[in-house]
Amino acid sequence: MSSPLIQLKSVSKSFADKTILQNISMTVNRGEITTLIGPNGAGKSSLARLILGLITPDFGDITRSDDLVIGYMPQKIHIDPTLPISTHRFLQLANASHEDCYKALEKVGIPDVKHTPLHKLSGGEMQRALLARAILRQPNLLILDEPVQGVDFNGQNELYELIGELRSSLNCGIVMVSHDLHLVMSATDHVICLNHHICCQGKPEQVTQDPAYLDIFGETALYNHRHNHQHSLEGKVLDADGKHQHGEGCQHD
Repeated sequence: MSSPLIQLKSVSKSFADKTILQNISMTVNRGEITTLIGPNGAGKSSLARLILGLITPDFGDITRSDDLVIGYMPQKIHIDPTLPISTHRFLQLANASHEDCYKALEKVGIPDVKHTPLHKLSGGEMQRALLARAILRQPNLLILDEPVQGVDFNGQNELYELIGELRSSLNCGIVMVSHDLHLVMSATDHVICLNHHICCQGKPEQVTQDPAYLDIFGETALYNHRHNHQHSLEGKVLDADGKHQHGEGCQHD
């Protein structure tokens, strides 16, 4: 078994005497998707910045693999429409070759937008372009901050499928920050529910039954399997709009 890509042990971080993260311990391994969920202001983005090495902990230890290569996808970027930059040129700003940029766009499914001005991309295309930039260095760890933000429901499904494919093709670990409870649960291996400390963690089906999770998100929170419907926490089958499907059963993987 390969060694962990990154390990956090009893990590804490404060800003202006306000504790943002307290006693955080977690491990990220190759081939695993770990998703950070929690309310606004829970410290999810700060935890991602700690993993990236952009900030340092006040207490605790962070151990990184010697061969760690990180790819980062920010929550969003703002491009001034007066800036004449194509999607391909945007990728090249990461000191990547013409060929590597095109391969990355192919890998995320948007090779046809290479000459399209960046500000004219749709929401889904922009997220894929940011994802393409994140994989340029062939990372073994991807940090994705709200990767489906600004994307419609069908596009979100497609992006989560693509992230799963990248996990396999790159043999990388993935840490996702997400507010989306409806889809992300079916696209992850390990969930960490954060509210300045780790409230609960484990497989999606375990976390969604945990009292700490229910206390934060309530019993109306849904867990979506890899199917074309959803489930309430009581086990009822719901359609994509959250309505009860009478007489419908579900075969789980």
